[in-house]
Amino acid sequence: MAFYIGKDREARRTYGFDEVALAPGCLTIDPEDTDVTTNIGKYKLPIPLLASAMDGVVDTEFAIAMGKLGGLAVLNLDGINTRYDNVREITKKISDSDPETATKLVQQLYTPPIREELITQRVKEIKEAGVLCAVSCIPQNAAKFGPIAKEAGCDIFVVQSTVISVNFKSKEHEALDLKKFCKDMEIPVIAGNCVNYKAALELMETGIAGLLVGVGPGAACTSRGVLGIGVPQVTATIDCAVARDKFEKETGTRVAIITDGGMSCGGDICKCFASGADAIMFGSGFAKSKEAPGYGYHWGMATPHANLPRGTRVKVSITGTLEEILYGPSRLDDGSQNLVGALKTSMGTMGASNIREFQKAELIIAPAIKTEGKLLQKAQKIGMCK
Repeated sequence: MAFYIGKDREARRTYGFDEVALAPGCLTIDPEDTDVTTNIGKYKLPIPLLASAMDGVVDTEFAIAMGKLGGLAVLNLDGINTRYDNVREITKKISDSDPETATKLVQQLYTPPIREELITQRVKEIKEAGVLCAVSCIPQNAAKFGPIAKEAGCDIFVVQSTVISVNFKSKEHEALDLKKFCKDMEIPVIAGNCVNYKAALELMETGIAGLLVGVGPGAACTSRGVLGIGVPQVTATIDCAVARDKFEKETGTRVAIITDGGMSCGGDICKCFASGADAIMFGSGFAKSKEAPGYGYHWGMATPHANLPRGTRVKVSITGTLEEILYGPSRLDDGSQNLVGALKTSMGTMGASNIREFQKAELIIAPAIKTEGKLLQKAQKIGMCK
């Protein structure tokens, strides 16, 4: 349904995580009997959780730890890991800087050129640990970095920008031929980011194995404020998932829908899957782990942009180990730990034995879902209760 927002202008209503809820039905399943595996191309992941390609979240150490726990961490080839040998010394400088100079410092630290030999070295470091290796870069660098990463043994390559589309016009830059790139790489390629049904279909036709969904929802991303663009994640995921289903029906090929960013707790993650996601990717939740290179801080991929930063450094604090965040035991009551346990419990409660069944869960519009009956919780948080 469209609504008039002015003379001859209509806008449709869209929905984010806090505006919807899952409605249980007539069947429940033991959470231990649920299957949370998912597929991206030819690879089967034990858990459907990906760590964002952000320098405060993923370095080789974190990627190895995430891989050994069943998830997948994506390494940013446009960042610190391919500019410096001593990665954690650099991220420590960023985490130790004061708020007033953080963005300026990040811009300075991202000025040195990318060293191609470090791309090879980082990929090999991850592969030598016996886990899947996924790396990411912007479209402008994909044609150059892709073959290097592939030759080094990379398993999955991510082409990621604020908004990606098959149709790109520029007088100065040559567009990446995504269809040719996917064919030449011969390994699964994930593309992002997208929030549109038609654009999603066009991207799937290029041969990608996965599609990142989301523009500007991340905790450290400021694109929505700086550029004014974005679609709430529930609606964006549903629209792209419908495109996936249509594409699969017509071609027999399933492209993984990966909701990227905007989740703050296990409940949000569960709503992603109920909206149609095959996997989720986020950064802030993993930046809180002891294994993350950001030392309790998290910054967006576009923070170092020289002319128009679309990211900021945010403090997330270290709250636990990566294993606690993924599998518990949870030491916090805010839904930020034991994410896999939360997902399996929600699936069992909804009567879904696997991710595909969970994608069919009933969603309801429920803007009061997080506040209804929570007066004492709210009062305690602001110090009214003792």
